[in-house]
Amino acid sequence: MEAGCKKFDFVKAMEAGNKDGFKKACMTVREDGAYIEAGENDNLIVQKLAANKNAYGIFGFSFLEENTDKIQGSEIEGHGPTFENIASGAYTVSRPLYFYAKKAHVDVIPGIREYLAEFSSEKAWGKDGYLAERGMIPMPDAERKQFAAVAKGLTVMTGEGLH
Repeated sequence: MEAGCKKFDFVKAMEAGNKDGFKKACMTVREDGAYIEAGENDNLIVQKLAANKNAYGIFGFSFLEENTDKIQGSEIEGHGPTFENIASGAYTVSRPLYFYAKKAHVDVIPGIREYLAEFSSEKAWGKDGYLAERGMIPMPDAERKQFAAVAKGLTVMTGEGLH
């Protein structure tokens, strides 16, 4: 929320002059009933959206696809939530799925190496993989190849990126 807040100059200016106001405006979630936490229960979110035509919800693309008879996706910067727009990055509010493994644990905890190999296999995350059947949108071929090599090689990640 903070990064979005800082896009507004008048709010960004508060950070220096009114730290409490900035924190309240940019780092808290409203508690007046306008925001409702539904947790990770996507079915509950769909029900609430179907009941209130003025409401917005955030959940996975697969739930939108499964419920287009009840709800519709929102356009962001002129792009709707379609498979193609999410895959290309044009639907800017979509996000990638990350998971991490601690390299020191790979040969100590059984199954980690196999887990990484499975998730980065074409049968899992490929265009026709079982994760796509569950709603995950595959990365472009070159990216999948790059990150499969990262997983296989146990490339250490740092704050600056892959090394």
